[in-house]
Amino acid sequence: MPRDYYEILGVSKSAPSDEIKKAFRKLAMKYHPDRNAGEASPEAEAKFKEAKEAYDVLMDDQKRSLYDRFGHEGVKGSAGGGFGGGSAFDIFGDIFGDIFGGGRAQSHAQRGADLLYQLTLTLEEAALGCTKEIEIPKHATCKTCEGSGAKKGTSPITCKTCEGYGQVRMQQGFFSIQQTCPDCHGNGKIIKDKCSDCRGHGVVKIKKTLNVKIPPAIDTGERIRLTGEGEAGLRGAPAGDLYIQANISQHPIFQRDALDLLCEVPISFATAAIGGEIEVPTLEGKATLKVPAETQTGKTFRIKGKGIHSPRHNHTGDLFCRIHVETPVNLTSGQKKLLTELEQSFKKADNKHMPKQSSWIEAMKKFLKK
Repeated sequence: MPRDYYEILGVSKSAPSDEIKKAFRKLAMKYHPDRNAGEASPEAEAKFKEAKEAYDVLMDDQKRSLYDRFGHEGVKGSAGGGFGGGSAFDIFGDIFGDIFGGGRAQSHAQRGADLLYQLTLTLEEAALGCTKEIEIPKHATCKTCEGSGAKKGTSPITCKTCEGYGQVRMQQGFFSIQQTCPDCHGNGKIIKDKCSDCRGHGVVKIKKTLNVKIPPAIDTGERIRLTGEGEAGLRGAPAGDLYIQANISQHPIFQRDALDLLCEVPISFATAAIGGEIEVPTLEGKATLKVPAETQTGKTFRIKGKGIHSPRHNHTGDLFCRIHVETPVNLTSGQKKLLTELEQSFKKADNKHMPKQSSWIEAMKKFLKK
């Protein structure tokens, strides 16, 4: 008595078709005579045919229904041994299509490649938004042949070798291998009279000028996608996309941190000591910064809302000003005399005007006594 088909494939009676297909593929790869290395070829071939018979029935809804109701008698005559009603081409095209490159009728249209353009922007352009004109070298569909690659008034013909599939199968004993058609090189079509402009490629090299709108608050590394502005597709397929990647150039004053701006502000010794007001730059113009007395180098002040505004997040960053107390240079003799007198007055006051220096000197003395 023939073995149960579900038992042969090792699946349950409620198994879906994809599970059945997977189970058969596993057995076929194991018992195929050309791949089997552990058993004698006749035994392996018999197991393969048994699995194929079970597969033919269980993958056909009508046959499977009859088999579930009446057993082998219900499908007697319709589940013959061997390859049943199909050919080796059908079996390996369906079962091993994912291994050898797909099913029989492939589409030879190929989407165009995406392009990447590196766009350098100033900080102001990136922060406020702008429109930039760029020139893109790319392949575009040939207007003369409208992308067919054939001479105007003619058309490509179907390849007779692969009958338009772009793939051919080489039979080696019991095993079938799918390969790219050697005559049409996978296109499925052959061009006898090539277009003089694109030389049969269907695309030509051009330079296209585009006006790209840069949104406010764009940052380095962010991309803008222009759909369909990439390389032209082949044989009627859509074009790829163009990606504009922003690169923000170094600014002479500001550093950027997301939506915040940072700048270093040099101030005089006198301003640091007694305090005062200074002007600092912003993207919108000037702003006044109040510097309190006794400000030290490294002190950072925040001016709220003077960073970069992002419409996308409805948020505006801040401006951070880092103070740098500048030591005066190129002093005159009179200035040196004044500073010497000032230094002497500090010493007479027991260095109470220079607390950090005083504490450092004390720490140094203790260290040197060890």
